[in-house]
Amino acid sequence: MLYYLLYPLSKYISGFNLFKYITFRMAYATVTAMLISFIFGNLFIEMLRRNQVKESIRRDGPRTHLAKEGTPTMGGLLILISIVIPTIFWADLGNRYIQLMLLVTLWMGGLGFMDDYLKAKRHQRKGMVARKKFVGQVLIGLILGVLLYLYPPDPNFTTSTDLPFFKNYYLDFDFLYIPFVILVITGASNAVNLTDGLDGLAIGLVGICALAFAMLCYVTGRVDFSGYLDIQYLPSAGELAIYCGAMLGACLGFLWFNANPARVFMGDTGALALGGALGALALLVKKEVLLVILGGIFVLEAASVIIQVLYFKATGKRVFKMAPLHHHFELMGWKEQQVVVRFWIGGVIFALLTLSTLKIR
Repeated sequence: MLYYLLYPLSKYISGFNLFKYITFRMAYATVTAMLISFIFGNLFIEMLRRNQVKESIRRDGPRTHLAKEGTPTMGGLLILISIVIPTIFWADLGNRYIQLMLLVTLWMGGLGFMDDYLKAKRHQRKGMVARKKFVGQVLIGLILGVLLYLYPPDPNFTTSTDLPFFKNYYLDFDFLYIPFVILVITGASNAVNLTDGLDGLAIGLVGICALAFAMLCYVTGRVDFSGYLDIQYLPSAGELAIYCGAMLGACLGFLWFNANPARVFMGDTGALALGGALGALALLVKKEVLLVILGGIFVLEAASVIIQVLYFKATGKRVFKMAPLHHHFELMGWKEQQVVVRFWIGGVIFALLTLSTLKIR
């Protein structure tokens, strides 16, 4: 919105030329998102508490978590507001990439909201039936896949993806592209949702990913940088860096209230929205394979659940003390804050490895 209102004034006042630059708008989208969280966070948490929107702690989890019973949840609404409003303010809303990101974010946030509402207000401990939630995830993946396949957002956009560590090698999914999009969206959203089990864990890791994606989006949208790095050039994709800035600011702002001891939980409203957004970003800048590295902690968390379930069904025994993986380390004796910070360190290492692949080719 501000892009359309203020950039045209650069013809008369040169200072407004700043609004042309993605880096400037990304920085202020980040700051705007943080300010929204800081200014409205306390009011929002009080509103949730007043309306009895509280978390029910699972009884089969670590006993130390029972003290968190009654903490306000559905804080993902604050995250959504902190992402969407700065994006509307600072991004080019005519950009197809931005439109698709807002579609996925709001859809997945709405799906998570329905799940949280059933848990918190209807007192249905399991929330939305798993198959209904899965249908909602598959449906937005299908919609996004069809839009990308039939109406690509950029003339250079194809069904192929970059392969890390290889120069000028691409994997083309062709007619399997739409199922692949569904797989990425559902996988990413569920992986973040599984990771959201400790104070500050998931939101911190998503913030790390958002910063890395901001860099990936920026270089993908620059003909000089993409040419130098031998990655696919998508002229309009650079605008996604502004969305990433808003996501980063929203994560930092929410972490202020979600750090241990958490005053609010994001719930599925935030976890599904953020996970779906990470999957969509990877798809839009052709870094789907890199998402496995960048989101390495999320992959390990999801893999631990799959391994635990399959091994238990086959043998009746457990590989981990408890899944997802963060609970395993808690039961090994690590304090919650130790697990969170050490997983953040792992997230930073994975992010640095991801960025290094741009040159290791």
